[in-house]
Amino acid sequence: MGMPFLLSRLVLIIFVAHFAASKAAATRPGFIYTRTRGRCTPQFWSSRRESWPRMVPQRATVSKVFGSGVFERYGSDVTLLESTTRNDDENAFAGLLKQASAALLNSYAREGFPYSAWEVKTLLIQALVSKEAAATQAKQFSVANEACN
Repeated sequence: MGMPFLLSRLVLIIFVAHFAASKAAATRPGFIYTRTRGRCTPQFWSSRRESWPRMVPQRATVSKVFGSGVFERYGSDVTLLESTTRNDDENAFAGLLKQASAALLNSYAREGFPYSAWEVKTLLIQALVSKEAAATQAKQFSVANEACN
């Protein structure tokens, strides 16, 4: 057994070990790319990383999706996608719409989400009575959205 034979064996062993390690790494998620939370947040839905449920198209207006009760507050031209991209969370009603939109999407797309679609719609309309009610309900939707997988 000469030196070239040992060298070729060593290269083969390194190649096989590297291939096995890369195959194992490809089947399990890495630390950097693992996200156990955040698949249900408004930011996730606005990123369009996952297709939206067919019941609520991205271009649907919030007045069509949530009913005519929200028309007075949000108008007729705000789409569901726009509502998930809003950054004005200090406005209680804008935060409510953002979190309710994500909660509605989650109610259709995530099995076991704590709210059904009709509950999200009803709670949104009920919370429009005051800024305090809107902020409280937005926080409850936010907690459910953050806890969802």
